[in-house]
Amino acid sequence: MVNTYTVWKNEDHSKAFLEQVRGAIPFSVEQVEIMLRIIGTAVPQVRRFLDLGCGDGILGRSILSSHPAARGIFVDFSETMISAAKRKCDGRCEFITTDLAHAEWTEAVRDRGPFDVIVSGFAIHHLPDTRKRELYQEVFDLLGPEGVFLNLEHVSSASKWLEALFEEQFVDSLFAYHRRRGSKSSREQIAQEFYSRPDKKANILAPVDVQCAWLREIGFQDVDCYFKVFELALFGGRKPR
Repeated sequence: MVNTYTVWKNEDHSKAFLEQVRGAIPFSVEQVEIMLRIIGTAVPQVRRFLDLGCGDGILGRSILSSHPAARGIFVDFSETMISAAKRKCDGRCEFITTDLAHAEWTEAVRDRGPFDVIVSGFAIHHLPDTRKRELYQEVFDLLGPEGVFLNLEHVSSASKWLEALFEEQFVDSLFAYHRRRGSKSSREQIAQEFYSRPDKKANILAPVDVQCAWLREIGFQDVDCYFKVFELALFGGRKPR
């Protein structure tokens, strides 16, 4: 397994993801819209939220745009990602560089909680399954009563056939995205880069139904996969009152 530090702490790789991949994720607009709808219903007035593995802060910034009174804590272990988020966020944000792979990350945010909302986008799938479940417990403990957790995530396919369908869709989306940006790269070139990307082996994908079962075991209610297209899933739940 590729060490995620080796891949995602590399400045060039992180910049390449933000500039060449993040905007090409299929149905990204719809994913954020559904996330905001769930948050708005569960917590009409968000005061404090946590964005785990924030990248450039796209999820947290979306929450801030819908909840002007909110303040957010943005967490990532990549200095490049944190720097990108800082450039795009305003004074309602705080930034912490820490690693979700270790339970000690909670020490950096605990005194800022409890949180009304905790979100994560395409970050937790880099952790081993045992650590994923531990992290979900830590998230539960950091939420306030009726707080909501939403994980926009890369999950495993049920079969190799479905995995191939997802990858072909992603390549199509990448190709269209780069064409809109003026790139002359062929679809074949885009596909070759996609299939040989250095972070692919760092993915530790788990089925969404298994992860939802973990959330229910921990104590979350209203657990569901709220949106799913092949390996892209938005799932989570609420902490009871």
